[in-house]
Amino acid sequence: MALIGYARVSTDEQTTAAQMDALRAAGCTEVFEEKASGASRARPELARALARIGRGDTLVIWKLDRLGRSLSHLLEVIEDLRDRGSHFRCLTSPIDTASPHGTLVLQMLGAVAEYERSLIRERTRAGLKAAKARGRVGGNPKLKRGDNAAARRLADRQRQLYLLDLTRTAEEWLPTVRRLRPVRSWAAVTRAVNAKLPPARHWTVERLRRAVRTFVAEGLAERMLLDKVPSVRGDDRLMVLVAGIARANPKLSLRAIGAQLEAMRETTPRGGRTWAAGSVKSLLDRARAQGLLAVRRRAGIIKTYWCDVSGVGYDLRW
Repeated sequence: MALIGYARVSTDEQTTAAQMDALRAAGCTEVFEEKASGASRARPELARALARIGRGDTLVIWKLDRLGRSLSHLLEVIEDLRDRGSHFRCLTSPIDTASPHGTLVLQMLGAVAEYERSLIRERTRAGLKAAKARGRVGGNPKLKRGDNAAARRLADRQRQLYLLDLTRTAEEWLPTVRRLRPVRSWAAVTRAVNAKLPPARHWTVERLRRAVRTFVAEGLAERMLLDKVPSVRGDDRLMVLVAGIARANPKLSLRAIGAQLEAMRETTPRGGRTWAAGSVKSLLDRARAQGLLAVRRRAGIIKTYWCDVSGVGYDLRW
C-alpha cells in the first residue's frame, strides 16, 4: 500500500522544497510536483498522481489548499479516491480517510461544501439576471474576436479536464485493456470492459480508443496497447489470446487463465463454455511450439515462461 504525495505552488518563483521534505518524511515513495494556480482546473501532475494511485494506496498532501480549488472540489477528489478503494491524508489537518476520526471531519466539511455550493448558485443566478438586464450576453469576448491564443488556452484546459475525468474511471477499464490489447480487437476489448459496468456507463469503441490514446500520450499507459491486432489464422486466435493473458500476468495458474476466458465469454476449441486446465495447457503448449513460449531448465525444475520481443523472460507458474 503506497503513499503517493502531491505538492503544488502557484508560481515559478515559489518552491515546493518544504512540501517535498514533509511528504518524504511522511513516507511517500513518489511525489508529483505542480506549478499552477489553485484556481486552475488544468493540473496535469494532479491527474498523473490520481492515475498512479491504486486500491489501498493513499494520496498525501501537506495542506488542504495545495489540492482543491475550493472545498467542494477538494471533497470531489477525496470522494473519487474513496470510491476507488484509496485513501486521503493531509499532514497539517486532522483528515485521514483511513481513520474514523478523519472520516467524521470529512463529513463535517461536506456539509460546509454544500452550503458553499448553494451560495455560488445563488450568486451566479443573480449575476446572470443583472447582466441580462444591462443588455450583456454570455460568452468569451476573445474567442468571439478569433483570438488564437485564447482558443489554445481553452483547448488545453478542456484536454486537462478530459484527462482528469479519465483518471477517475481508469481502474474500471485500464486493467482490462492492458490484459487484452493488442491480442484482442478494440470491439472485443470494449465488450469485456462493458461486461463489468452498468448500461448507463458503457463505452463505445471510439471512446475507449480515444481514452487509451490520451493515456499513452501522457505517459500513463504503454504504447503497445495501440498496436494492431496480430494477423493469425482463425484456429490460432485462442492460442494467441491465452499467451497474451499469460504475458499480462505470468503468475496466473491454468485454472485462473481458464476463469478469465470464461469471464470474457470465450468458448473452448470444442465449443464448450467451461475451460478445463488441460484445454488451457494445450493452447500454451502450442504457443511454446511456435516460439511464443520457451522452456528453461534450472536445478532440475522445468519452468515455462513467456518471452517477449525484447527477449525478456517471465516465469509462468503452473
